[in-house]
Amino acid sequence: MKIADRYHKWVEWSEEDHVYVGKCPDLITGIHGDDPVKLYRELRRVVEEVIAHFEAIGKPLPTPRTHPMMEVA
Repeated sequence: MKIADRYHKWVEWSEEDHVYVGKCPDLITGIHGDDPVKLYRELRRVVEEVIAHFEAIGKPLPTPRTHPMMEVA
């Protein structure tokens, strides 16, 4: 498993902004775009870049805290 796979990522429609928003709240605030599939690919790339940056500067990664459906389980 890649380190990036530990972090929850999703794309949702923003009615307010009229764009798709890609989120990974444990690492970044979000990115936006018009195509949800392309945006998810971009989100994965950005998350991997953030992880590489943390590793390059010797900063520990934050613990993944966002877990879908945790309240239900």
